[in-house]
Amino acid sequence: MGILSWIVMGLIVGLLAKFIMPGRDPGGLIITILLGIAGAFVGGFIGSLLGVGTVTGFNLASLLLAVGGALLLLLLYRQTRR
Repeated sequence: MGILSWIVMGLIVGLLAKFIMPGRDPGGLIITILLGIAGAFVGGFIGSLLGVGTVTGFNLASLLLAVGGALLLLLLYRQTRR
């Protein structure tokens, strides 16, 4: 995937993660994109460890892995902020 694809996917994944887990989180658009991109990396890494797959592009499996990674990052952020 190219850099523009990562940015668009990061935005979509970040928005989905913040929609699924609403609450007080930092940032605006840039932080949401970075959350989505980092979530894709984390979700792809965990998916490859479990043998489920990796984030390879715009498909349902990659989107689910990325959203799962972003949710995990949001959960960890909220736990450390308490």
